[in-house]
Amino acid sequence: MAERAVPPRVAVAERGASEAGFKKSCIPEVGRLLSMAAAAKPHGVIAESGTGSGVGTAWLHSGLGAGARLVTVERDEALARRAASVFADDNRVSVLTGDWRLLEQHAPFDVFFCDGGGKRDDPQAVVELLAPGGLLILDDFTPSPHWPPRFGDEVDELRMFYLTHPALDATEVLTTPVSSAVVGARRL
Repeated sequence: MAERAVPPRVAVAERGASEAGFKKSCIPEVGRLLSMAAAAKPHGVIAESGTGSGVGTAWLHSGLGAGARLVTVERDEALARRAASVFADDNRVSVLTGDWRLLEQHAPFDVFFCDGGGKRDDPQAVVELLAPGGLLILDDFTPSPHWPPRFGDEVDELRMFYLTHPALDATEVLTTPVSSAVVGARRL
């Protein structure tokens, strides 16, 4: 099977992550999911919490429609500057520096990749930032063959929150044999 090409900005952001010693970047399997989600909302407002060096942002950007805009927030100032430089020539992209709640002023979102703040500390607020029909993507889960899903010996309450939230139609998607993502759509 031929390997798929990595979008050019993703390669630039990956180099930046390597130079910065940042090791928590979005994996390509999740990146392709992000690209597809952004492409599904060609005039949408796309958001990300936890920019890092911009790898996930670049994947979102690779599916960004001409009428869409992308806003991302990173609390580490040096990483945010590095990520902003990847998108300096595209006024559809805004890289904010600070707490994830800075995103609230840009909501509601048609796609929200919640990879940083909010996911664990205020999941209800995360759901409330979605527009009706908006897509939520949360990665970095460990697949569980059980219901309710478990992490270690405990029920994974965070995953359960998103999978059973009354405002979301959500499912878990295997991204690799050892990782998964929760994908949800805000009910209309």
